[in-house]
Amino acid sequence: MSDEYTCNQLVEIMAKLRGPQGCPWDKEQTHKSLERYLIEEAYEIIDTIDNEDPNHLKEELGDMLLQVVFHAQLASEAGEFNMHDVLEGIITKLIRRHPHVFGEVEVTSTQDVLVNWEEIKRQEKKEVSAIAGIPKSLPALVYAYKLQSKAARVGFDWEEVGGALEKIAEEVEELKSARAGQGQVEEETGDLLFAVVNVARHLDIDPELALKSASDKFESRFRYMENEAQKKGLDLVNMSLEEKDRLWDEAKEKR
Repeated sequence: MSDEYTCNQLVEIMAKLRGPQGCPWDKEQTHKSLERYLIEEAYEIIDTIDNEDPNHLKEELGDMLLQVVFHAQLASEAGEFNMHDVLEGIITKLIRRHPHVFGEVEVTSTQDVLVNWEEIKRQEKKEVSAIAGIPKSLPALVYAYKLQSKAARVGFDWEEVGGALEKIAEEVEELKSARAGQGQVEEETGDLLFAVVNVARHLDIDPELALKSASDKFESRFRYMENEAQKKGLDLVNMSLEEKDRLWDEAKEKR
């Protein structure tokens, strides 16, 4: 194989893997069966970015590219489109959606770019709603974030984060009332989570990543508690809440 690696070579390898003398596993795959790998690869890429690990990032980006080529090969076999069509589509889209770079449109801020981008998308897809086009299969936090962001681009938003923070307090009170038998607990819990996402958005924080970070922190601290309890010959299950709280405080100081 040439030292000059190209996308065409990857496409050819994928076609061979799917061919008559190819790999049994690869030949069995469908768009549907590959869904989970797309999601897994995306999260593995995020891990390498969070860990500031460029070598693994390079590897994981290759794994994600493989998924793109795999789906393009399946579509090619079905006579729908091929990898060339995928590349042509994204190149054309990037040029069309960046008229301030490839055309005569002038912008003065990132917000101008985002507004233009959404307007061009609506024209392309002939969508009437400002919040159309958000995949329903997104994780709930991501879906809420994108929904709020699109609404904000047409002016439906708090002017500053203070209003969003007050909304959290309001939703907490409504949840308390629901628990007292005056409403739907699940619905009010959802409203509270939605309000928290809104605050995160105003602070330019990705709520999905923020929650992941908080979960990782909890895991680290909880494992510390388990290890310390084991060192003392204790079973975490049978320890009193006060003893667990002391271990938790220790874990917070160390991690």
